[in-house]
Amino acid sequence: MKRYEVFLKKDGKDEYRHAGSLDAPDDELALVLARETYLRRAEGDRLWLVDRDHLVIGPPEFVAPNTDKPHRHNDGERIAERRRRRRDLGEKDAS
Repeated sequence: MKRYEVFLKKDGKDEYRHAGSLDAPDDELALVLARETYLRRAEGDRLWLVDRDHLVIGPPEFVAPNTDKPHRHNDGERIAERRRRRRDLGEKDAS
């Protein structure tokens, strides 16, 4: 048996999303099982199956150099706070 990861997509909308996984002896039966399990209610118009044996996984030491870059995760709060401070100072100077 092989394990497959199932991805679905609505035509013209969003991106593929992970729907789940399934076990099947071959690709053909995996497609049938995926259709019957994950597409019964028209959850998607496109279907991808990925055999887990073919996944390329980045090891933690490969990913680690990008984990320590908090400056890339700006939620805008620091900028909003700076603008509030400037606005408050401007209102005090005007009065």
